[in-house]
Amino acid sequence: MSDNFTTDAEKASYGIGLQMGEQLKANPFEGLNLNSVFEGMKDAYAGSDFQVEIPEIQAAFEKINTEIQARREEESKVLSAEGISFLEENAKRSEITVTESGLQYEVLTAGEGAKPTAESTVRTHYHGTLINGTVFDSSYERGQPAEFPVGGVIKGWTEALQMMGTGSKWRLYVPHELAYGERGAGAAIAPFSTLIFDVELIEIL
Repeated sequence: MSDNFTTDAEKASYGIGLQMGEQLKANPFEGLNLNSVFEGMKDAYAGSDFQVEIPEIQAAFEKINTEIQARREEESKVLSAEGISFLEENAKRSEITVTESGLQYEVLTAGEGAKPTAESTVRTHYHGTLINGTVFDSSYERGQPAEFPVGGVIKGWTEALQMMGTGSKWRLYVPHELAYGERGAGAAIAPFSTLIFDVELIEIL
């Protein structure tokens, strides 16, 4: 840890910088220049004359947003096609069950306990990855089970949990339309992403 920030004001100021950095990281664009970001911050804070006219800034925002949207649409097409291909191949495996909705699952451990309903609240452990193996969330890694209403999660989970007996552990292969769909979820899960979850149903609360 650095010794550059010793007072509460310095630490809080550094924290503001971290928050802004996280926002920039979550919404990057080609050519993002941190020196220019700092200049804008300084001018705004000091009340100085702006170095770039507001109409020019607005035009730049619009152009970059158009470029970002076009790139995201192209990436989404690729992700959708990759997900479809993955699920088609995965469905050929003998251990995979495919439901009417398109959800695929593999029973790792068959629990003999009661099954929850859509109105139940459950305690689970889970490990979520993209189809390329990238981990985006894991209660196992946090060392803390998660509790939530069965009807309050993604459609693929709601469907699967109602088929699982307590004590079960299943691997779910969730097409994007049963996951986060066309919107995605933050920076970790892009639109049209097919997701894989290991889900352990610990308890019905």
